[in-house]
Amino acid sequence: MEIFRTHNRQMVTALLLLLVVILGGTLGYSQLEGYGLVDGFYMTIITITTVGFGEIHPLSTGGRIFTSILILFGFASLAFIGQTFAENFVSKLMSANSEKKKMLKEISLLNSHYIICGFGRVGEAVAEKLQTCGVRFVFIEANLDSCQKLKENNYLYIEGDAINDAALESAGIKKANGLLAILPSVPDNLFITLTARELNPVLHIIARANNAASEKRLLQGGVDSVISPYTSAGYQIASNLLAAAGSVDIAQHSIPVIEAVPQWFDVLEGSGMVGQTIGQLSKEMKHKVFGLRRLNRDYLEPDYSWEIEAQDKLLVLEDWGDKVNEQTVQKPKPQTVVIVDDNPVILKLYTRLLHRAGFVPHTAKNGSEAVKLILELKPDAAVLDFMLPVLSGIEICKKVRTERTCDNVKLILFTGDEEAETRERALKAGANAVVVKSPQASELIETVISLLQQNQKNSSPQGSNSRPLDGSGTEANLTPHGFAPVEELGSVTIVSNEQTNSST
Repeated sequence: MEIFRTHNRQMVTALLLLLVVILGGTLGYSQLEGYGLVDGFYMTIITITTVGFGEIHPLSTGGRIFTSILILFGFASLAFIGQTFAENFVSKLMSANSEKKKMLKEISLLNSHYIICGFGRVGEAVAEKLQTCGVRFVFIEANLDSCQKLKENNYLYIEGDAINDAALESAGIKKANGLLAILPSVPDNLFITLTARELNPVLHIIARANNAASEKRLLQGGVDSVISPYTSAGYQIASNLLAAAGSVDIAQHSIPVIEAVPQWFDVLEGSGMVGQTIGQLSKEMKHKVFGLRRLNRDYLEPDYSWEIEAQDKLLVLEDWGDKVNEQTVQKPKPQTVVIVDDNPVILKLYTRLLHRAGFVPHTAKNGSEAVKLILELKPDAAVLDFMLPVLSGIEICKKVRTERTCDNVKLILFTGDEEAETRERALKAGANAVVVKSPQASELIETVISLLQQNQKNSSPQGSNSRPLDGSGTEANLTPHGFAPVEELGSVTIVSNEQTNSST
């Protein structure tokens, strides 16, 4: 804006200078040569423009000297005007590109930010809330009118289609914490999810749905959670109406607005919560219990009359958990898992699945990297591909088992070889389990969870890594309709030192 003001001042100065030259030439010819004002003006114009027309009357010596000076001043003023107009035109032409480059540079510096796909009424509300909370975000928008509104609001944005890799990469998807796919079209949101998952397997994705059927499709496509603006608005209106009429306790029946990340907490033996009803606990803590896990089964919004038992797990907000006595509720530490495979697609897939199951995944691409990483991190578990560069999965097992500090690391060989000899070699080398590769990606995650739960039961009574899982061990997402499994489950073939499982 300051550049435009400077150029405008230069244009005014150039025009005033030209006007002074024309006025001075007109008056000079009138005084020196006795021309009238019209003839003087005419002589001034043909002189400073150097068009080469003849003189109206022969000039005196003084008139010729004046004409020479007038030509110099006239040419200088015209040159100054031309330069000013050219600079102003180029600056306006380039200003849009310069602003875009500046914004792209600012976006490239973002880290742990959020990407919002679509600037409609929902996107605008989300942006206002994030800005209020001081959270950095960037929009991806294809509509030119919406881009203009984003510019007016000083929001960072990428002009383009969010289903394209280039737009997502320009928005810094590989460094982002999360993505909101809130376009009105469910197919577009699903396609954005698939593309985003490929670019960043551990990205937290929230998508917009219009009905229950589309919610299921989005969850199957890899969305972490689904929102339905119309359903949420309807529930909120009904809750407010009933509360105003005194017909229902809004604290128990309103749809919760979650402003913190839900977390699972373990109820320990001897806790003061044991024996209390969920309703009593919610009123005492002034926060709602959203989920209950009991005997490997999950319940969304459990009945307020249910009594809390030892070894239960409660789904609450993280800020609520911080207020609870640590002796009453224990927040489990995330477990680490190393996954080793020379196929980058496999690494991305299982990194995402392990992350979503509540683990902290680390990756290696060959046997030597794997041994070094396992000895350094001493993870809770390691998933090893059988056929690897440098060292095979079985050789890795042998090297890791020679280190006493890694005795508690669960080793899982992941192989496409179904031969009994391979399984026996792996178990003899120190593997805790062998999983045969199959199209069902959830099998490996189930094995990791099962082995670590066994390990925790043997070492401590305080429960396992608590994450929203359904009864079969598959991670589930919290939705208005319940805990929906992320992956379809198929047959599982596991050979283990502790046990042999075959489940369907």
